[in-house]
Amino acid sequence: MGQMIPDMASGTPMALKANGVSKKPQYDPTFKDKVIAATGPNADPRLVQVMPSLVRHLHAFACEVNLTVAEWMAAVEFINECGKMSDDRRNETQLLCDIVGLESLVDEITSKMLATSHSETPSAILGPFYRHDAPLLPNGSSIVRNLSPSVSWYEQAVADSAFVTGRVLSSSGAPIKGAIVDAWHSAPNGLYEQQDESQPDMNFRGRFETDEEGRYAFYALRPVPYPIPDDGPAGKLLTLLDRHPYRPGHIHFIVSAPGYRALTTQLYDDRDEYIAKDAVFAVKDDLVVKFSPREGDPQARWSLEYDFILGRG
Repeated sequence: MGQMIPDMASGTPMALKANGVSKKPQYDPTFKDKVIAATGPNADPRLVQVMPSLVRHLHAFACEVNLTVAEWMAAVEFINECGKMSDDRRNETQLLCDIVGLESLVDEITSKMLATSHSETPSAILGPFYRHDAPLLPNGSSIVRNLSPSVSWYEQAVADSAFVTGRVLSSSGAPIKGAIVDAWHSAPNGLYEQQDESQPDMNFRGRFETDEEGRYAFYALRPVPYPIPDDGPAGKLLTLLDRHPYRPGHIHFIVSAPGYRALTTQLYDDRDEYIAKDAVFAVKDDLVVKFSPREGDPQARWSLEYDFILGRG
């Protein structure tokens, strides 16, 4: 009979031939059912619903690819390394989910399950660099802090200076007063402030409260493309998959208001070459925006107007 032996160079199993014919190993077809049946009568109801499917898919995957102990242990260590590298400034495990499209898929599933109207603004992934408690600023303020000619990317920041405004509306089109628009983006060097010691704390981050007309407004920059961090396990996986690490330029938003479902989303600059090849598969057509030239404003060379529509929640 055929049997499996490890390829000593790669750890990959190779099927031996029996009577000159390659044969796939046969595994115990009842094993996964034994694992599923081990769940006790007082188990968490959601786990009772979820775990049988998870076990079936995991076991089917392992059998389909003939997963070896060496490969499984390498995967365990890989996930462990993601956990060791994660902290309140960087979530490497979430980054891993991003590059395999899992976070974008789960976001899409959740958004469609909870949507109450087809007019709601599409959601997008949170990303690994969100920070709680960004400063609450008056409308019309800038989220660009301590910009001076001594900064290496000063000229690009001036060229990309932008005024961002719009309204927060209900699905019926009514303005929502008192909504909080939490916005953040990277610097022109492609780094978020917690990645870059040269940037002041909370740079390019701010929260704004909408007025009676549901309007918000702030100064920021046109976003630039940047590589997701590739100095850790997730980056190693991208290299092994022969994939680039770049995301198209985008501004992150969390928009919330009492009585409405909070919206987490991103707006993408249509000039960006990575719009069609986002490393984390998060771009949606309705979130691609066009910045327009702005005249008569010494603080901004570009303007963007975008309305967010929230669903009841």
